Amino acid sequence: MIIDCDPGIDDAMALALAAGSPELEILGITTVAGNVDLDRTTANALRLREFLGMDEVPVVTGSPGPLSGDRAPREDRPHGISGLGTVVLPEAARPPAAGHAAGFLVETVRSRPGEVTLVAVGPLTNIALALRAEPRLAEWARGLVLLGGSYTRRPAAPDFNMAADPEAAAVVFGAGWTVTAIGVDIAGRARAPGAVVEAMRATGRLGGELLVPCVEFPGRARGAGGPAVYDVCAVAHVIDPAVTVTVPAAVTVETAGDRSEPGARPDPDTGPAPGTTLADLRPRGPANALVATGLDVDRFWELTLAAYRGLGRRLG
Repeated sequence: MIIDCDPGIDDAMALALAAGSPELEILGITTVAGNVDLDRTTANALRLREFLGMDEVPVVTGSPGPLSGDRAPREDRPHGISGLGTVVLPEAARPPAAGHAAGFLVETVRSRPGEVTLVAVGPLTNIALALRAEPRLAEWARGLVLLGGSYTRRPAAPDFNMAADPEAAAVVFGAGWTVTAIGVDIAGRARAPGAVVEAMRATGRLGGELLVPCVEFPGRARGAGGPAVYDVCAVAHVIDPAVTVTVPAAVTVETAGDRSEPGARPDPDTGPAPGTTLADLRPRGPANALVATGLDVDRFWELTLAAYRGLGRRLG
């Protein structure tokens, strides 16, 4: 697995799941601007790598902005100014690896064809740049699992990851592979109720210094079942695909239309906002995606908490 991310509170929790899962071999962490700017997402990834005991995993810096135009900073700041809410981790001792994320993605997947799953939980700029540089990446990768879009709600509206770089999302879905797409509509069901938070708290330093501050950060949106941990669902799906229900679909990404803020509802006069994912769940032609339409929440938390407990024992 290579994890392409923009840490990010739920990115941090997704990295913790990956670090605690013996089923996975983490070949790299690539960073992209998104929840916060590229300098911060990279600094956060470096700190998380060392805190989570993934010292041998390279962190490679990627794109500071979208394929075209500028990317404005998030104004809602759901991850706080630093990107990690109230989490305070020591400054990393080691710098990022040399090179650009896109090149790292191509070279790593090329060296192990059919073996490497890419997991993208931020804007898709790095993946799109890698595909533009080497279209055969889509043939060489074992698969791509991404967190983004909304596939079962109508009218659909773009989530942050898709709206941050609609052109990149269109490149990724049009690359000739089958993308496993877990939308915010389904990942939003992975909420952390009080009992789950207490189970996290019982994992020692991992829970006290990272997991619990992440889920309890006041900036996180909360529903009746607690805050959602969106990005964690993408890693959980790789470990156990039965965590989600997926169906074949033909997905296109709106790249023109109404330039609304991410999450805004479509304006009937201007059409869908850029980044809106339009999914035909009954495609007449070839499908380019497996779209998540359900989540086994109990199975998800059983898997995730087991990994957190194991990692917590290693970290002390």
